Amino acid sequence: MTKALIAMSGGVDSSVVAYLLKQEYDCIGAMMKLYTNDDIPEMDSKTCCSLSDAEDARQVAASLCMPFYVFNFTDGFAEAVMDRFVLAYQNGQTPNPCIDCNRFMKFERFLKRATELECSHIATGHYARIAPDANGRYLLKTGLDVTKDQSYVLYAMTQPQLSRTLLPLGEMTKDEVRRIAEAQGFVNAKKRDSQDICFAPDGDYAGFIQRYASSRHPKLNAVSNVGQNPCRPGKFIDATGKILGNHRGITHYTIGQRKGLGISAAHPLFVLSISPQDNTVTLGKSEELFSAALTARDINLIVADRFDAPVRVQAKIRYSHAPQPATLHQTDADSFAIEFDNPQRAITPGQAVVVYDGDIVIGGGTII
Repeated sequence: MTKALIAMSGGVDSSVVAYLLKQEYDCIGAMMKLYTNDDIPEMDSKTCCSLSDAEDARQVAASLCMPFYVFNFTDGFAEAVMDRFVLAYQNGQTPNPCIDCNRFMKFERFLKRATELECSHIATGHYARIAPDANGRYLLKTGLDVTKDQSYVLYAMTQPQLSRTLLPLGEMTKDEVRRIAEAQGFVNAKKRDSQDICFAPDGDYAGFIQRYASSRHPKLNAVSNVGQNPCRPGKFIDATGKILGNHRGITHYTIGQRKGLGISAAHPLFVLSISPQDNTVTLGKSEELFSAALTARDINLIVADRFDAPVRVQAKIRYSHAPQPATLHQTDADSFAIEFDNPQRAITPGQAVVVYDGDIVIGGGTII
């Protein structure tokens, strides 16, 4: 029987994946240990990959008579995900670390471990679909449950990775998944979904950045474009350069933010841009947040190797964003430009733009 390595987080989704695939594959369950309590002292039971999560995953694997392992990927996670997260904020960007975790940990290091264990496939609990086209190229598609679709965070997958990945939940709803878990008596059948960034469970990104950057200061500053501490206070300004007040440090802000500014004005103010070079945050009116174009770098294309002509697409500029009609212009091997039919609000450097053709993911990149 063909072997599959199941990425088990201790949650209900990956547990049901293990149950479904056990019918067809010789399955091994595994959890990625990504950090320690010393790395993240504020870690609690609301995050993924906690000790209680590992025990839940182990119990489910045991009930399915599957071997279960915990892989220590702490060093790789710090470099590939947490360092990148901190550096992005230090440089005035707003990253999505879940995309980096999928890209560098789950579909790179975890897949490599699967090869070492002689597994032909890995499987995850993502709500998305993979299918070959008529020419044998593997396509990434949205999950049929549009309320749970996670194709946005998978846009960086390569053809070799897509060919070896199983996503059994892509054609299911969350309710169906929970019913299966309850019918099997899984200990986590009613466990709530993790909504937080795992290494900043309290949502205090600025606090995490300050603590983490202090512990890895020489390494981070060696590749940072910021010459001074980005957590230091600075000035709020308007588009003309007029000083409006003082900010707490650029890591506290993101494009489009209104709450927590502490500025009194005759009309609501929003963050328009962030400049780490002079440590300023520019504020303005809501209508000033709209833009009709963006550029993305570090791109990955799934449906083709490159596009020599403009392509009509639907583009998402953040996870919760509804896809919008646009035109893609590939500028070189590592970047493309997007022109929207209608201006979009708060296009944010550091976030991913993912482009679609209906339910097919064309590709994506990081907004610059």
